[in-house]
Amino acid sequence: MNDEELVRRIHRELADSYDEELELEIEDRTIEQLAGGVDAISEQDKADRRLYFRELFRLQAELVKLQDWVVATGHKVVILFEGRDAAGKGGVIKRITQRLNPRVCRVAALPAPNDRERTQWYFQRYVSHLPAAGEIVLFDRSWYNRAGVERVMGFCSDDQYEEFFRSAPEFERMLVRSGIQLIKYWFSITDEEQHMRFLSRIHDPLKQWKLSPMDLESRRRWEDYTRAKEVMLERTHIAEAPWWVVQAVDKKKARLNCIHHLLSQMPYGEVEHAPISLPERERHDDYFRREVSSEILVPEVY
Repeated sequence: MNDEELVRRIHRELADSYDEELELEIEDRTIEQLAGGVDAISEQDKADRRLYFRELFRLQAELVKLQDWVVATGHKVVILFEGRDAAGKGGVIKRITQRLNPRVCRVAALPAPNDRERTQWYFQRYVSHLPAAGEIVLFDRSWYNRAGVERVMGFCSDDQYEEFFRSAPEFERMLVRSGIQLIKYWFSITDEEQHMRFLSRIHDPLKQWKLSPMDLESRRRWEDYTRAKEVMLERTHIAEAPWWVVQAVDKKKARLNCIHHLLSQMPYGEVEHAPISLPERERHDDYFRREVSSEILVPEVY
């Protein structure tokens, strides 16, 4: 392979690496836009989309710097993402983790507690997911389930609910005293926007799995969730771990604003790395590559 061909292949590989974001972008476009082609998107929409990608890639580059700083300093970070169903929590989590090392930055998305976990101290099952030095953990929903869905759906008693509000601030202060930085985000959307997003999921066969019976019931109980959210923010907004509200009606703006704010919460800086040089591969006269049996080859359909 000559140098020109090598450079061309490297450029192609770089382009392929960014296609992942384009694939995620398709998820956010309506079926009408996809069916209508480019003409269905206005010039302003195209300009906004270019700006979004430019800023997203810039912020993701900063997230990589943040990751290096977290590892180098042994910092420990927990980020909670809360909000109504379809508020966009999963979308921003995808964009934060997209370019990062999963051994450094990982996501904890716990299912409903099993019979054994329901008999434990309420916070116990979350503790095992907390970070060690040089790690970032993103909770896609968290211990605040008790203040939200469990309260609204009647999955906890009044006593358990009140005990949560006595314990949660102290639990979080304890985490902060132990050296964990705790950042809490609430993604806020309107009644109309959630209605539209639920309808979009219903009519999109690739997204119908996102709608559980609990999600549909939450739609009916919009006002109950609003009251529960207001109480939660009021009673757990503490100096050591304040709540931050992300206006999330516009998904793309919400992602950029959240990542920009997250970066501002840590005094990270550029970490010096030793120059990387690719070593020459060793070659031996007695080495040969064996043929792969056709029986175990995956058919090349494409």
